[in-house]
Amino acid sequence: MTSSLVQSVDWLTIAPPTLTAVVALAVLVADLFVPQERKQILGWTAVGGLVAALALLLPLRAGDRSTFCLTAKAQAEGHADACSYTADHFTLVIQALVLAGALLTALLSLSETREKLPAGEYWFLLLSSAAGAALLPASRDLATLVVALEVASLPAFALVGLKRGDRMSGEAALKFFLSSVTATAVTLLGVSFVYAATGTLHLTEIAQRLDDVPGQLQTLAEAGVALTLVGFAFKTAAVPFHFWVPDTYVGAPLPVAAYLSVVGKAVGFTGLILVTVVAFPSYADVWGPALAVLAALTMTAGNVAALRQVSTRAWSAVRLLAWSSVAQAGYLLVPIAAAAYSGDDQIGATVAYAVMYAVVNLGAFAVVALVARTHPENRIADYRGLYAASPAAALALGFFLLNLAGLPPGIIGLFAKVTVFSAAVDAGLGWLAVIMGVNVVIALYYYLRWTALLFRAPEGAPVPHKAPAPVTLAIVLTAVAGVVLSGYPQFALRFATDSLF
Repeated sequence: MTSSLVQSVDWLTIAPPTLTAVVALAVLVADLFVPQERKQILGWTAVGGLVAALALLLPLRAGDRSTFCLTAKAQAEGHADACSYTADHFTLVIQALVLAGALLTALLSLSETREKLPAGEYWFLLLSSAAGAALLPASRDLATLVVALEVASLPAFALVGLKRGDRMSGEAALKFFLSSVTATAVTLLGVSFVYAATGTLHLTEIAQRLDDVPGQLQTLAEAGVALTLVGFAFKTAAVPFHFWVPDTYVGAPLPVAAYLSVVGKAVGFTGLILVTVVAFPSYADVWGPALAVLAALTMTAGNVAALRQVSTRAWSAVRLLAWSSVAQAGYLLVPIAAAAYSGDDQIGATVAYAVMYAVVNLGAFAVVALVARTHPENRIADYRGLYAASPAAALALGFFLLNLAGLPPGIIGLFAKVTVFSAAVDAGLGWLAVIMGVNVVIALYYYLRWTALLFRAPEGAPVPHKAPAPVTLAIVLTAVAGVVLSGYPQFALRFATDSLF
């Protein structure tokens, strides 16, 4: 009986990212024929495509499907049972996070594309990036992982610079592009070294072969592991690879900044989890301490920079959220570092924290996008008296900021921080837990200062903020999700822990 040389394709397994990419192409082609006054159809098509992609996750909920596996011939030659695309529970949770994040970004973008941005190009780029982001958590070989990372990143460069004629937008896109290209080059060099040392690209096979690398290739393997980690550290905005963040967020359209802060970060952390925990477990004594130090530096640098933001400076609200996202990246790194010391189950804390952060950070950006309609410079001082002008928006933003700070009534924010803190303690990283505690206290000041400003008396007559229906819907969805998770915080942790591959 002859062994098959052809890989089978399970189309249902790959349906969520595939549908997102197909809708992206359909929107790009339709843009050629849809008249200018009806361009909003493209936006609603994109929203519908993302909803459909999310719905396609339901048939996969068992988490037991994979495709693009090694052929029977390859397995007969001694290769392990390895697949390039795996839809396990970890994959499905991250795909749900990135597709839901892209959907909320699309809702925030509907009014922007009607008023300022070119609709066809914008929706094509957003959906293309979302397709790459959805592909990445399912990737189980280094080639697919790098391709997915670049498919998610390359459209993001163009999205940042899409405000035509805006000098800041072009400058932000250039900084983002140059930094990211450098990181990609380093990642590819690291991947090539790992492949040269192990002779395989599949993550599970790499994990097995790194234990038996010949002595003459040991240095090459170590360099490959280190360079690969450096590339993914940039994608997570970890110190010292974080300098692009504030300028990029300020120069980008606000929905794109929201997208980068959540989906872009999820992409980086997912890739980092896959290469460390799945591919390089035998080098845990190297990447564990390195990530612990990066976590401490990242949360400290982000919080100190956020603390220094001047409320009357132009775009200070966006800058504060940008530096806050850097600090949050430090917290997200803690359980990954802890996994090197006490096992893969610590990764559940990172997933739970990422879910909380995605919900409340997108909600905060949604309110910021609302205020930007009447205060284009988006200073923190512009939020003074927001409660008098728009009580619902002020209460929502206050709730999101308290979640980010880890204070009641944002129980899910407190729960997520305690979970991450426990991961550090359980792994014996007491010094990192202490640094995290100090940073949480530092962050309380700037989050509470902004929250208090919302409820102070306005300096003049309050001007109501008129929110377009899609922006209102985005605020409502994130607020409801935050309230539900605060009412049932154990659900987030159980859901995340069950997601482990």
